[in-house]
Amino acid sequence: MTVTADLSVRDPRGHAVAVPVARWFGAIGPVDLRVLARAEGPVLDVGCGPGRHVVALAERGIPALGIDVTSMALDVARRRGACVIERSVFDRVPAAGRWSTVLLLDGNVGIGGEPVALLRRVRDLLRPGGSVIVELEAGPIRHPSRLVRFELAGTAGPWFRLSSVTVGELDDLAAESGFTTTQEWREGARGFAVLVRRDTT
Repeated sequence: MTVTADLSVRDPRGHAVAVPVARWFGAIGPVDLRVLARAEGPVLDVGCGPGRHVVALAERGIPALGIDVTSMALDVARRRGACVIERSVFDRVPAAGRWSTVLLLDGNVGIGGEPVALLRRVRDLLRPGGSVIVELEAGPIRHPSRLVRFELAGTAGPWFRLSSVTVGELDDLAAESGFTTTQEWREGARGFAVLVRRDTT
């Protein structure tokens, strides 16, 4: 999609933030497909962007919904045929408490700049025993929270905070948020994990 040539992610000073825009807006790759094979429907994709994960799940017959706050990315998702809505994860989300899997891929575990607050919110959206699949920074350095927005052809999306979570800090964040880490793996330079909602009886 030619949109990638004009789209950027920038901070309030106008500096470009290094993110894999081409991967987000391109065709889904084999790494993402292997990750999605671990997802059980129905699936909620938080920060779905242009919807490549939602489309891939639908093609496998798995019910999936994507939510995002960036309308320009959602326009692309809808043209792809993805089922998406413009919504913050911290607002009212359809079927709250009934999702089997929530996706926080492409670094979306850092949405809002407070990973624990996000994971606790995601826990409320999951059914008992549900899981969240997260993508992590594979390196040891965690980037501080920063304010960013998408810009495309003179049009800017809303500002939002973004931070990162590294592989080494995941277990502590999971425990604080009401999850147990059950799987963790690497795909080249990308790190992933599956967290299962911990429920009391």
